[in-house]
Amino acid sequence: MFIDARRMGRLIDRKHRELSDEELDSIAGTYHRWRGDRGAESYEDIPGFCKSASLDLVREHDFGLTPGRYVGAEDIEDDDEPFEQKVKRLTKTLEEQFVDSEKLEKAIRESLRSIGYGI
Repeated sequence: MFIDARRMGRLIDRKHRELSDEELDSIAGTYHRWRGDRGAESYEDIPGFCKSASLDLVREHDFGLTPGRYVGAEDIEDDDEPFEQKVKRLTKTLEEQFVDSEKLEKAIRESLRSIGYGI
């Protein structure tokens, strides 16, 4: 069984992630369901989180043990926005962000120049 918990927890520094008690319970509960432990609910794969993989499937992946290979991506809900409309909206947002970025860069350069560190 593979569990991909990369999106769980919070970063406490660049290399360490801390899981909440609820997240730890979720992982442990998934494991106990997978094992079929007494009192546990029935196990089922959850796309993007866990997958019960057969040895044949692991063999197909050249025995790679990276969870992401097996659990896949979580299901994404369709937002019903037509593709063309979405691309136009996102392009407009990006253009606005480019303008904001130029303003910010100019302000930073002016601030640095004002204290004698012009670029």
